[in-house]
Amino acid sequence: MTDASDRRLGMDRNISRRDFLDGLAIATGMALLPFGCTRGGEDAYAPEQAPDYYPPALTGLRGSHPGSYEVAHQLRDGTLEPTIGRTRDTGERYDLVVVGAGISGLAAAYFYRKARPESRILLLDNHDDLGGHAKRNEFTVGDRLLISYGGTESIESPAQYSTVARGLLSDLGIDLQRFYTAFDRGRYQKLGMTRGIFFDRETFGVDRVVQGSVSGISRKTLDLAPLTEAVKRDILRVIGNRTNHFPGLTSSEKKARLARMSYRDFLLDVVKVAPGVIPLFQAMTHDLYGVGIDAIPALDCWGLEMPGFEGLKLDGDEPSPGIGRTPLLEMNEEEPYIFHFPDGNASVARLLARRLVPQALPGDSMDDVVTARLAYGKLDQPSNSTRIRLNSTVIRVKHRDDPASAREVEVTYVRGGKARSVRAGACVLACWNMVIPYLCPELSDTQKQALAYGAKVPLVYTNVALNNWRALQKAGVSHVYAPGSYWANTFLDFPVDLGAYQAPRTPDAPAVVKMVRTPCKPGSPSRVQHRAGREELLQTPFETFERAVRDQLGRMFGPAGFDPARDITAITVNRWPHGYTYEYNSLWDGPWAEGEEPCVVGRRPFGRITIANADAGAFAYTNSAIDQAWRGVEELLGGPV
Repeated sequence: MTDASDRRLGMDRNISRRDFLDGLAIATGMALLPFGCTRGGEDAYAPEQAPDYYPPALTGLRGSHPGSYEVAHQLRDGTLEPTIGRTRDTGERYDLVVVGAGISGLAAAYFYRKARPESRILLLDNHDDLGGHAKRNEFTVGDRLLISYGGTESIESPAQYSTVARGLLSDLGIDLQRFYTAFDRGRYQKLGMTRGIFFDRETFGVDRVVQGSVSGISRKTLDLAPLTEAVKRDILRVIGNRTNHFPGLTSSEKKARLARMSYRDFLLDVVKVAPGVIPLFQAMTHDLYGVGIDAIPALDCWGLEMPGFEGLKLDGDEPSPGIGRTPLLEMNEEEPYIFHFPDGNASVARLLARRLVPQALPGDSMDDVVTARLAYGKLDQPSNSTRIRLNSTVIRVKHRDDPASAREVEVTYVRGGKARSVRAGACVLACWNMVIPYLCPELSDTQKQALAYGAKVPLVYTNVALNNWRALQKAGVSHVYAPGSYWANTFLDFPVDLGAYQAPRTPDAPAVVKMVRTPCKPGSPSRVQHRAGREELLQTPFETFERAVRDQLGRMFGPAGFDPARDITAITVNRWPHGYTYEYNSLWDGPWAEGEEPCVVGRRPFGRITIANADAGAFAYTNSAIDQAWRGVEELLGGPV
């Protein structure tokens, strides 16, 4: 029996999909069956062949969904030996096996095929969909299809891409100029909507949404904020700070000092603000780094143009190590943040899949890929020169002979509860680098330690389908920063019209609202926070996420007429316990001699095995995933691809 609060939030109605909401939809549920419980013969497990198999349309827990990680955890815990002992050789032989069908794995397969067109390639992935973190989510509200992204967001700063990465985009038919007309940067502003801040009653004493952003907060916005006058004065002092706090130091000396102090400490100890200022600023870095300002170098925050540094007169032309991710929706005149497909970089992954398995995805352009429906049953056909095998967790990769002279690699994976093995002339490990020590026991302890160094950043990208977004327009906000709330950022999806797809144009139309959470634990080094956050996510049921969605949207937009029970039609929680690649943090990491960084030591080739993935570059961007794929293939082929 639900209580009155649950009924108010609509928890008792629950979108009429309660059987789905743990992510165990019919198409993927068999991945959790006990050994020997597949239907039919020895290899009858083939969920992708079901007519209704279509992961992008699933709601509930997605991202690292139930069924995608349990086998890997058993490998970590040392409980898979009985399964490995029952491994059966499928008899399949390939020129290349790629572990991981994310952007890096797909790019590795593409580069290898481009160099050797007659090769046979197999990609293995533990998820029920391809793309890795480049996850596609779809909703149908009435007769309208809504497309959104559940992970990798955009082609960020493409002018900074390497020749290899830019060349791949060109090969795939991605015309970056198209986004200048496809992305309508003024759509929400024309409706009187801007950024806003949500002050929650638990942190600030009252629930209130005000228009404005922290970095450029005005006196008018502060007048509406539930803060003391002393705190308001200190916030304005940070925003307009023109004091040179480090007189007598050169720009490079100032940067060195900022690299070794957190932004929180900079505000408290250098600018000397009142402690009451910190709660407003604390979560500004959540969506970029997965931790708050207590664990981010002040130098990075200067690079992100956060307030408080103007008086230091730092030289922007000097190298600034440690500068991190670009803020969401950051717009600049040189290269605006607009290079975004409706499903984020899932379209990049799908375009790669189209090149590798053309029969699985109709069409021939970046426009038609947006609404093309992927035929999952065609990804792993015996007649394919490249096969993509989903729902398959790799558990062992080893050379058949001495690694120095071996000509063949054996790859073992678990699919449908059964262990199977294939052989290949080479293998690219385009998976999360932290699992590689478990896959390859042959590696040296030094390389294993380097691969395990990074702690991937946990995060949650939740997509909420609404009947309409009139309440957001009435509140006058399209993006809300909520520093004290469960979801630190809530915003309407990007207004992108591409191909046959049009993003919602009027507040009366259905739309997707995105909510981002990073489960950090302030007060500890970033890697410690990431590991604690990962444990939290793995223990959090969908119902907790759902209640937090309904409660926060109701509290933010209820005064403008929003009703969670009436206005929410579906919820997809993209839970990523292993999310962003870990990028080195000058507060805790290094310095290392050139070539001795953990990512460089960890990615060293080992016989016929090479290592890709953005982790191998310690850089959480799509171009890093592509560049590392190219390097891994180049190492296998012994020369330029």
